[in-house]
Amino acid sequence: MAQAKEGDTVKVHYTGKLEDGTVFDTSEERAPLEFTIGSGQIIPGFERAVVGMEPGEAKTATIPPEEAYGPRRDEMTITVDREQFPEDINPEPGQQLQVQQPDGRAAIVVVSDVSESSVTLDANHPLAGQPLTFDIELVDIISAAQEQVVG
Repeated sequence: MAQAKEGDTVKVHYTGKLEDGTVFDTSEERAPLEFTIGSGQIIPGFERAVVGMEPGEAKTATIPPEEAYGPRRDEMTITVDREQFPEDINPEPGQQLQVQQPDGRAAIVVVSDVSESSVTLDANHPLAGQPLTFDIELVDIISAAQEQVVG
């Protein structure tokens, strides 16, 4: 039977969990996740976990932060004066906001702390710095990479 390899387009079902067992994402009740191995569409550790699997095979893989969403970076947080917020926005911890970066691009940040005079915003990915455990089932290899024959 074929094994998934770099360049293959595959379909997988998955459940992602934090160290304490909390499920943060799953494909249950949805169509399987489809991606091409090596294309950078998903986190590198997840891609590596699928390599070598056969359709119908299931496994559990724990992915370190370096192969997932990276470490938490302190420089990705900023404290701003509360006066910089429009009057119609009342920031609360956990709230997601879209901000405009100096280069004009939009970024999603999470309010991590609020005081009377300031608001701390965190632009780290919510799963940064955490090892992630995935239960993975390879449903199908729908498009295999073409191997070149050198003659």
